[in-house]
Amino acid sequence: MGLKERREREKEARKRQILAAARRLLFKKGIQSTSINQIARTAELGIGTIYFYYQSKEEIFYSLQEEGLDILFREIAAIGRAHTAPGDKLRQTGLAYLRFSSEHKDYFDIINYFLATPSVILGSDLKQKIDRKGSHILRLIAGFIRTGISDGIFRPVDPKKYAVMFWGALHGLTQFKKLEETVLEGEDHGRIYNYAVEQLIDGLKRTDHRDLGLKSGDG
Repeated sequence: MGLKERREREKEARKRQILAAARRLLFKKGIQSTSINQIARTAELGIGTIYFYYQSKEEIFYSLQEEGLDILFREIAAIGRAHTAPGDKLRQTGLAYLRFSSEHKDYFDIINYFLATPSVILGSDLKQKIDRKGSHILRLIAGFIRTGISDGIFRPVDPKKYAVMFWGALHGLTQFKKLEETVLEGEDHGRIYNYAVEQLIDGLKRTDHRDLGLKSGDG
């Protein structure tokens, strides 16, 4: 391994160390009660090292959201590249989001933390960057819907508005996993989730494309 490559690996390791510390503090204390000093102590790094990589704690928390949204974007973009019907792409997007919430729980919880917070925590510049990341994902979903409309499979709807509704429904349904031992006692969350996704897809279909039993292809 060359010197340059080793230094790059060391830098990435430091960044992961900082982000892991910030993630722990976020869920323990909340962003308002977390300081750069606390992040440095938790990461067992000097304050100067923190500021070498990040200008503020807000930038650190932005990075956590960015990483999570980038992972989600890549997974949905891969679905978009597959040669499958629009309904299947939406179905696979639903499965990918549920899988993301489980396999990347830390990132999902961070995204949910900021979505659930009523006030805008990050500055306007960082918030705009995060919003753009989310918009990229929405455009992918809207693209699946738009293709379905063009192919005559889906009825005419506003693709962007339906994409927002679809993603919002996925997020809310995913949260219901926490209720398996109370509200959903005796029910299987995965089955309810999949049922809801199918209803959302079925609601898009033109009347003559419904109930055709085309589980793996809508056309």
